Amino acid sequence: MPIKATDLKRGQALMWDGQLHITLDTDHVKPGKGPAYVQAKMKNIETGTIKTHRINSSDKLEDVSIDRRKMQYLYDSSGHGAGPFVFMDNESYEQMEIDSDILPRDQSQWLKENTEVTVQLFSGNPLGVELPAAVELQVTETTPQAKGATATNQLKEATVETGGHIRVPPFIEVGQVVRVNPSTGEYLGKA
Repeated sequence: MPIKATDLKRGQALMWDGQLHITLDTDHVKPGKGPAYVQAKMKNIETGTIKTHRINSSDKLEDVSIDRRKMQYLYDSSGHGAGPFVFMDNESYEQMEIDSDILPRDQSQWLKENTEVTVQLFSGNPLGVELPAAVELQVTETTPQAKGATATNQLKEATVETGGHIRVPPFIEVGQVVRVNPSTGEYLGKA
């Protein structure tokens, strides 16, 4: 189904130059001189290359329907964060392996067993994994709070149970559960 270039959104799939692409980012540009255009950063699913394309605002694009399924993360087949990662469909209970090129380390480091995610599928093949807005993880390693430290805007390094590294306030200690934004790796608060 054709869509206007101005309606293009992040995460949307489309056919571009005869190949399937996922939109990573869009920017609407209205220069002082000349017509407005959309600058879209897209990933080619077949080759894995990422390019920025300039599209006229009046152009029509071929939208592709993607199946989004709720799945549960079960485990990492490699045992050390390298994938493939095994997910279970919540409706059919079928298991699916997703390679680390589809689920990179910057996303997989926040996955804990039984985490609910949304897997994007096209023709039965996984395209990507949408993580929840926040995950709750236990702190396994961090430095103790310095006595007399009163500055509240200073952060310290911490490691969570999945192996991910975040920056937390000084009062967070080992064993506490924290909320993390998986898209940025940012500390959101205590759980």
